[in-house]
Amino acid sequence: MMAALKGFKQFQMGKTALSLLSKQNASCTVSAKRMLNLQEYQSKSLMKNYDLNVQKFHIVDTPADALDASNELMNTCAKELVIKAMILAGGRGKGVFDSGLKGGVHLTKDPTTVPDLCESMIGYRLTTKQTPPGGVKVSKVMIAEALDISRETYFAILMDREYNGPVMVGSPAGGMDIEEVAEKTPELIFKDAIDINTGMTDAQAMNMAKNLQFEGDKQRNAADEIKKLYELFLDVDATQIEINPLGETDTGDVVCFDAKMNFDDNAEFRQKKIFEMEDHSESDPREVEAAQSGLSYISMDGNIACLVNGAGLAMATMDMIQHCGGKPANFLDLGGGVQEEQVFKAFEIIKSIPQVDAILVNIFGGIVNCETIANGIVKAGQELDINVPLVVRLEGSNVTRAREILAECGLPITTADGFGDAAEKVVKSISA
Repeated sequence: MMAALKGFKQFQMGKTALSLLSKQNASCTVSAKRMLNLQEYQSKSLMKNYDLNVQKFHIVDTPADALDASNELMNTCAKELVIKAMILAGGRGKGVFDSGLKGGVHLTKDPTTVPDLCESMIGYRLTTKQTPPGGVKVSKVMIAEALDISRETYFAILMDREYNGPVMVGSPAGGMDIEEVAEKTPELIFKDAIDINTGMTDAQAMNMAKNLQFEGDKQRNAADEIKKLYELFLDVDATQIEINPLGETDTGDVVCFDAKMNFDDNAEFRQKKIFEMEDHSESDPREVEAAQSGLSYISMDGNIACLVNGAGLAMATMDMIQHCGGKPANFLDLGGGVQEEQVFKAFEIIKSIPQVDAILVNIFGGIVNCETIANGIVKAGQELDINVPLVVRLEGSNVTRAREILAECGLPITTADGFGDAAEKVVKSISA
């Protein structure tokens, strides 16, 4: 469940292929956690290492570097340049900067105009249909060789539980909203499961290239690109690689023009270099702080903070709060191996949420020791000056001793006897 919640909020950039499978088969679910997203230039750098065909580009973080980067490309390979603001959210081309500049993607044949474009991008916030209302601050800009695309297709590989492994998804109608293509012309969506033991066969790659309507030598070239993408997919423990568009140029080349990649957090121990590339600039600082302490946190817009163990119980707790007329301020899962200091850290994070009017702690101690939770609550109450109502429901391992600790601590804690009782008490505490 945590994967599903994180997936909806943090997996924005790679959700289209997942949606395609979900729409075509209602039973399709994905279990892997999706948290790490890479910027486009980072994904393309990885792809270059696998000899995939991508545009030549430079990354700049100051307008002063833009002219040299532009001149180098124009003097070596480019006839035209594309300037892209580097943010994770989609819809950049139709976005608006708070500098007044319209569009996060621009084309130019004059390298002298690039510094001014970068001046209006770097350090300013870009708002698109996928960003928060206040937009996202741009710190880097990609200056790339612009190629004339004669035809655009869509291609992705992702992990799918229904097939117990990777699935290819492709369409000859690329470069647009692929979900709209799936809805209006589902016959243009092709998918093919890959045997995780056998791997992608040449016949599969060629058949997908044919379905994408590549012809002649370009069909062979497209199949080779598809096979390299699958090799990359496996080697880096990706949960999804999405290329939109996988394009055909007017000179007959097959090029990966745009790339979005997501990774399985469980593979971090063997993909350290990739995870070190993570950019937290677009993340909620509380989410980053929680992750560093082994906690799972997501901000919401309500005023009742939740501190729970287990993603399923956390989701149910939020539902129960809403059922009782309240609104949750966050999702916070302590996990099964929580220690006292993590409970304290959870309260520190909750205390930093300005709109919180009450706190609900809902713990079912199977693996978790309720006594550990109680000690963490008392420590937080004594050291953090918690000045909002605190309702605690504990059940399970060592619960009798945990309740004694809370009763003896002298803090204004309201205890609850059950799930529903806890939700009702925390909602009523706000209006009391």
